[in-house]
Amino acid sequence: MDVISGNETLVEVVGCRQAYHKDASADVVVLDDVNLTLRAGEIVGLLGRSGSGKSTLLRIVAGLLPPTAGVVNWRGQQVRGPAEGIAMVFQSFALFPWLTVRENVEIGLEARGVPRAERESRAESAIDLIGLGGYEHAFPKELSGGMRQRVGLARALVVHPDLLLMDEPFSALDVLTAETLRTDLIELWSEGRLPLKSVLMVTHNIEEAVLMCDRILVFSSNPGRVASELIVPFSHPRNRLAPDFRQMVDDIYAMMTRRPVPVRAPAQGAAAPAVAKTPAIHSVSVNLLAGLMETLAAPPYDGHADLPPLSAALQLEIDDILPIGEALSMLGFGEMVEGDIHLSDSGMAYVNGGTDERKQIFAAALKARVPLAVAIRQVLDERWNHRASAVRFRDELEDTMSPDYAEETLRALINWGRYAELYAYDEDADQFYLEDEDEE
Repeated sequence: MDVISGNETLVEVVGCRQAYHKDASADVVVLDDVNLTLRAGEIVGLLGRSGSGKSTLLRIVAGLLPPTAGVVNWRGQQVRGPAEGIAMVFQSFALFPWLTVRENVEIGLEARGVPRAERESRAESAIDLIGLGGYEHAFPKELSGGMRQRVGLARALVVHPDLLLMDEPFSALDVLTAETLRTDLIELWSEGRLPLKSVLMVTHNIEEAVLMCDRILVFSSNPGRVASELIVPFSHPRNRLAPDFRQMVDDIYAMMTRRPVPVRAPAQGAAAPAVAKTPAIHSVSVNLLAGLMETLAAPPYDGHADLPPLSAALQLEIDDILPIGEALSMLGFGEMVEGDIHLSDSGMAYVNGGTDERKQIFAAALKARVPLAVAIRQVLDERWNHRASAVRFRDELEDTMSPDYAEETLRALINWGRYAELYAYDEDADQFYLEDEDEE
């Protein structure tokens, strides 16, 4: 690979906005005022929670999706479609099952009209580079997940792109396979053996971002914005056990666990504003909430834990553990502060309670801290038949969040309200109802 000038600007994203129009209501904004500069010679990570718009931004940079507003420039020219010199690797392997490894790798060259002899030569070089020598004639079904992802990498590299976009390329792999592939890729990059000038990768794995990237853009959600830009000062290879490395991971956990104070329940008669004030809620099961509280209450944590080692001990990534911690915070059973999680008095009372007492504590938390739960119960109390269609609440939620978030939020409230016996839910009719009052 040629010597790369670190001053060469490859990508400029200016004022990028992505929104989707909803009939008769406000647009759902996925990305808002995102700015990004990508230079040659660096690996940049887009780090954030699922749903923060990272993958959407990657597709905009690739020219696969036009932004609603703003400009994306590639080598000084505005991107108006798939850009020459940019290749992409997806989370799913996206291989053609009826083609061999070599044929899968060659397919992009064939689409570009590259002569057969050159296609075969370049494919062989890419396959050898990525560690798949000897598997040229194998079919995807004969390969492990890690080997299939290597085929995807080889297919992207064979066109000799200047920029490689990677959308959570290791998230579908088991822990050991993902670690091996990360290490191999960084080793090839550090040795200058990859035919690339830069890499832009999406991840929700904090350690992965610190291990691989030179810069990290931390995204906030709803809508997606660049909340922070971090320089990773460590040279490759990096030691994830080094104190400075661990401290940076801890700092990013702390950054990503800062949340606003939860909204309190409204006064009687304020059901509609309660729906409007409800934040997006991840549908975390009561079993998961109880399991985390029980883990925190027991030794060695005794009510308090540092999130990075807790995540590692439970084999959970940030996208797994933060929704549980946020639900505990919303319900008042715990609090996440600066990368730590604390069990509250009510959380400890829940852990120590019997089955009925736990339900009562959970019901009290819903009434005190979740306006939508109060609104649902209030509507049911006021109806002559004590029934209400879930469509009403779903539609009102969609006025302030995407349909997917609205559905997940409502699903959380269905499950939590059922458990707490605050109300019941009829799956077939898609209706909330009060069980004691139901005539059936």
